[in-house]
Amino acid sequence: MSAAPTPPGEVAGMPKLVLRYPTDPARIAALLPPGLDPIDGEAGSVVQIGVYCVPVHGEPEHGVSTRVPASFDGTAGQYCLGIGIDQESAIFVSRETNGQPKFPCEVTFFRLGERVVARCTHQGRTFLELDGTTTGAPPSVGHVAIGDELVEDEWWIKVSRAVGGGEQVAYDFAPHVVRVHTEGVVVDVEEVLGDVVLHPSPWDPYTDLLPMVGPTTAALVTTRHTARSIALAGPLDPDGFWPFADTIGGSRWPGERGAPPASPTVPARAVPASTGAA
Repeated sequence: MSAAPTPPGEVAGMPKLVLRYPTDPARIAALLPPGLDPIDGEAGSVVQIGVYCVPVHGEPEHGVSTRVPASFDGTAGQYCLGIGIDQESAIFVSRETNGQPKFPCEVTFFRLGERVVARCTHQGRTFLELDGTTTGAPPSVGHVAIGDELVEDEWWIKVSRAVGGGEQVAYDFAPHVVRVHTEGVVVDVEEVLGDVVLHPSPWDPYTDLLPMVGPTTAALVTTRHTARSIALAGPLDPDGFWPFADTIGGSRWPGERGAPPASPTVPARAVPASTGAA
């Protein structure tokens, strides 16, 4: 039996705007904590940004997610660097429960006829903009195709540093990878033409840490999801993870006490001298 048609205006039927661009694979590798490994080849250099509107807690949630290729325990997937959303109720419980790297963000996303607009603003700084048009046809390269069966794994990190803080390595819950496994079928894809602009921002340091080295592709992708599960996948080395524990807000961008670092650098992957992990 085929699925019932989506009612006009239904939020759950909105496509996701998927933006993809190449960067230096060494930049991606530098952002991966020890235990998450880079993926070789051209696929390992692609940054994927998704701008979306989905129903959460009975109302629309506008969000922007950023993922980079990475494997864990031999399984290829994508490491999530951050999910900016406009719904406060879903931010903190998501991070506490599942390690989902959410943070508050103003997200504009709409389609009006052939026009597609996306704009993302965090801490008063607009870091992403697109004002484009759809072609009405699927992209020729760089994206999924109608009818493709999707099987995807996304990696989050659940961790809690010890109460009281400090410089010594200590956790109340040592770092674990969370596996988000999703399956589905692509039901529609439309190419979007227009310049994707990533503005410099210390709070969302794409231009410093994941700069574009080639053209960006954009598409509206509608997927019918058939399965989704969230579960612990395994621990990370607590000492090796320590330099990656401090982030910008609720994201996984490297930070200093929750704020942007004084200089836009990534942490060293070396194991620190102290070993007081709980």
